[in-house]
Amino acid sequence: MAYDAVQTRTNLLDAAFNEFAERGFAGARISRIAEVASANKQAIYLYFTSKEGLFDAVLANRLGILADAVPFTAEDLPGYIAALFDHFVEDPRLLRLTQWKDLERPEPSQPEVDSHVSKAQTLAQTHRLGDAEGMDILMLTLSMAKAWPTTGLAIRDIGQDDETRRRQHRRALVAAVATLVAPRSGL
Repeated sequence: MAYDAVQTRTNLLDAAFNEFAERGFAGARISRIAEVASANKQAIYLYFTSKEGLFDAVLANRLGILADAVPFTAEDLPGYIAALFDHFVEDPRLLRLTQWKDLERPEPSQPEVDSHVSKAQTLAQTHRLGDAEGMDILMLTLSMAKAWPTTGLAIRDIGQDDETRRRQHRRALVAAVATLVAPRSGL
């Protein structure tokens, strides 16, 4: 069987995603990633240069997958946030990865900055807001979409079954985001 560089790179990204999401940047081990990916450690350095390069590649890869799965829609921000919430509930690993990134490597990359600024400007234009207000609404809605999976079960369920509470929370999230972008009068 011939060596498949594309498959090896894909296997490394997948294995590294799981490792970084579970253990963070500091706790992740190159040797574990290589073993799970059925690759050697040298392949990691060949394709990604360093552990930092691998982490950055994993984050960029997974944010790209998220953008394809949940496209940003400024004209339907409540629908976008509902879909983002559903994605985080279904698979919280990306959310964990970004939390580790924020804790261990808090400075955003230029692509992260560019993406957020672009979305905020689109929100501002779509809803006739100032750029700062567009960024505030983006930050608030993204934080709200992350609240369910990052809040402990005993706190969020308040004596109800998880599925019932999740549906209630999702409805509240969508209503809150709709309020944020509702036309304002007399302000």
